[in-house]
Amino acid sequence: MPIFEYGQKEIDHLKRKDKKLGAAIDKIGMIQREITPDPFTALISSVVSQQISKKAAETVWNRLATLLGNLTPESITQVEVSAIQSCGMSERKARYISGIADAAKSGVIDFKLLDTLTDEEIIKNLSSLHGVGVWTAEMILIFSLCRPDVLSYKDLAICRGMMNLYGLKELPKETFERYRKRYSPYGSVASLYLWELSGETRGETRGQVQCFNSHDLKQRTCPSVSPSVCP
Repeated sequence: MPIFEYGQKEIDHLKRKDKKLGAAIDKIGMIQREITPDPFTALISSVVSQQISKKAAETVWNRLATLLGNLTPESITQVEVSAIQSCGMSERKARYISGIADAAKSGVIDFKLLDTLTDEEIIKNLSSLHGVGVWTAEMILIFSLCRPDVLSYKDLAICRGMMNLYGLKELPKETFERYRKRYSPYGSVASLYLWELSGETRGETRGQVQCFNSHDLKQRTCPSVSPSVCP
């Protein structure tokens, strides 16, 4: 499975800029996180997993796999919203998924060209879709497009990890921004370690996106294969 790649250059930079984070990096070691290279698949999976547990998201994803076969804008727009809802989600969430597929099919958002845009442009485009907020767009930047400098103030676990690392009782935006600038241009790598330092497992925390891969749909007929989830 493809992973978010980083190496000694990024580690050396973070250790040089921040001794406390550097000590945490030495203690934790290298972190491997799977990615979903296709941003359309990543976005649909993030909507599926919104505000539900990892186990529940896997169940819904398997049902969606059975319904669609292959996850494409075309396969989604060919079924009724009620059919998507029957996979185990709310009508609102099913409409979000249908709307994202409509936007992709019509070309309102060209997912194949997303990687040619800046981080800010991608966030603006994706968050214009119903059901997609800034935080979800930021997670797509990291766990699909592998952008190197993303640190989300909207991620509760990242904020908790930062507070744990520096012994903070609160984390105003100004303080967060000071650390974000310190970590730049490798904020995404810092995010990986702050998630670890939050004391919670990514993907099982409320609000954390779970990234299923498109091949999971194709392999759904094999009972031994379960969806891969970004840890």
